[in-house]
Amino acid sequence: MPSLFDKLWALHAIGQTPGGATIIAIDRVFLHERTGAAALKSLAAAGRTVADPRRAFVAMDHIVDTFPGRGDATLMKGGTAFITETREAARAAGITVFDIGHPDQGIVHVVSPELGIVLPGLTLVAPDSHTCTQGALGALAWGIGSTEAEHALATGTLRLQKPPTLRVHFEGELAPGVTPKDMALALIAAHGSAGGQGHAVEFAGSAVRALPMEGRMTLCNMATEFAAFTGMIAPDEVTFAWLKGRRYAPEGALWEQAVAQWRGLASDADAVFDREISMDASAIRPMVSWGTSPAQSAPLGSPVPGFSGAGERAGYDKALAYMGLAEGQSLAGLAIDGAFIGSCTNSRLSDLQRAAAIVRGRHVAPGVRAIVVPGSSAVKRAAEALGLDAVFRDAGFEWRESGCSMCFFAGGESFGAGERVISSTNRNFESRQGPGTRTHIASPEVVAASAVAGCITAPGDLA
Repeated sequence: MPSLFDKLWALHAIGQTPGGATIIAIDRVFLHERTGAAALKSLAAAGRTVADPRRAFVAMDHIVDTFPGRGDATLMKGGTAFITETREAARAAGITVFDIGHPDQGIVHVVSPELGIVLPGLTLVAPDSHTCTQGALGALAWGIGSTEAEHALATGTLRLQKPPTLRVHFEGELAPGVTPKDMALALIAAHGSAGGQGHAVEFAGSAVRALPMEGRMTLCNMATEFAAFTGMIAPDEVTFAWLKGRRYAPEGALWEQAVAQWRGLASDADAVFDREISMDASAIRPMVSWGTSPAQSAPLGSPVPGFSGAGERAGYDKALAYMGLAEGQSLAGLAIDGAFIGSCTNSRLSDLQRAAAIVRGRHVAPGVRAIVVPGSSAVKRAAEALGLDAVFRDAGFEWRESGCSMCFFAGGESFGAGERVISSTNRNFESRQGPGTRTHIASPEVVAASAVAGCITAPGDLA
């Protein structure tokens, strides 16, 4: 009666510690320039080497500038050292580096799937909480710290306590205009930001099976906002078709053997989970956050909800004060100062295509700063081949190089204090996009429509 997670765990469990933890074999390790140098330099200082450099990768994504013509300079104080030291340490260790200017540079969780580095049945770790994105391909992927990254590089293993399991069923057909981002926000709003606390979450149901691959990545990406250990979706024909021919995917007879094995990576019909949640996908509407947690989200056409009794009243009041809102105030129509399309949640080609379709022939409202940052250099090239860069530029958006950019303030670039921004990112914490910036998270479609309207707006409400 094993679940998908049980099967992945069993495939990689290679021992037990005296304390009862499991030693898990790690197939892939990804680093980035914000923390990569710390792990690699510590490893070298201890006289250890990377066990298998072919299984380790570095992406320059977190603090790199995304302005055209960029180099090693960055707006983050001391950021250049992070970049150069990570580059030097990775090269010394023999690790593949997707560097600034490299055709495969981009956000870890975009680059890894598009190259087929992550595959069904593998374990993959990275020092980034959104590593769970890659569970969308039927992998066991989770975020770790720098010390754990060092251990995984040196030994090819990590020590873990087996987490409990949770299956989230999304049944029914999504309404037109409703996206995987809305599914994630609806789940978190209904069950809280700790609703999946420490669980290995499997997303299942007819609405999940109907999602394209990139939509599945968006859903799994937000598992960490649900406090989950990881998120995952069983691989199927959609997964296999998406992966076939990618650079690191098997080829020829090995591909056929791999697919035959991957077909078994699904929860058994009688699999037992520690918890189960059911969501009516047909009832979900386009969502937007109103507070300072993804759990503080509501359907776009609804007012700011009253205090629900969940959590502390002081936290509710603090969120409203920070966001400059009041209970009962309409979310639709709130004037915005900025709009951002990007991040490991919503910066893939399909995200940009849907947003471009909304802004085509329109223009960003006066006073709104609007930015598009593709998730990888490959996404940027593909978008430009389709003319999407011209669509965005003609509409008044800035068109950037790939990277994390203003998903968070660590890169040094920010929106202004007190400015209200609508963003396709995954977090709306206080000062996430700059000191004092007020962030509303939503789908790329809602971000695009709001940029044109100058206020929070559903695409269907544009003139």
